[in-house]
Amino acid sequence: MSGLELAVLAGGLAAIALVHWYFFLSERPVAVASTDAAGRQEVTIAVQGGYRPSVIRVRKHVPLRLTFDRQERSSCSEEVVLPAFGIKRFLPAFGRTAIDLDPTDAGTFDFTCGMGMLHGRLIVE
Repeated sequence: MSGLELAVLAGGLAAIALVHWYFFLSERPVAVASTDAAGRQEVTIAVQGGYRPSVIRVRKHVPLRLTFDRQERSSCSEEVVLPAFGIKRFLPAFGRTAIDLDPTDAGTFDFTCGMGMLHGRLIVE
């Protein structure tokens, strides 16, 4: 292999490692759900190339509304799936979609886009 080929190979491996770290290993700030006047927990999640916030802390046995604010047309973000809650919902482009649930069990529950490329986490305590 020539020096140029080695440099291209090393650059490609570094890019793969960076993408892997960013999507799967990097720490994400944790958002805590706010509570409305009726006592329901609420979180608005911006959807644009990922979920912001992507990690959400909530209390169990308190009704929860997750509002997904999709700010793009990317086909990857047109659906959100919360497998532990049996929820699969279409998210219209540039629209807001509310999902109500009652987190009865403590634990960590993942949510993803329909393709499994965008990831979020719901921590129920």
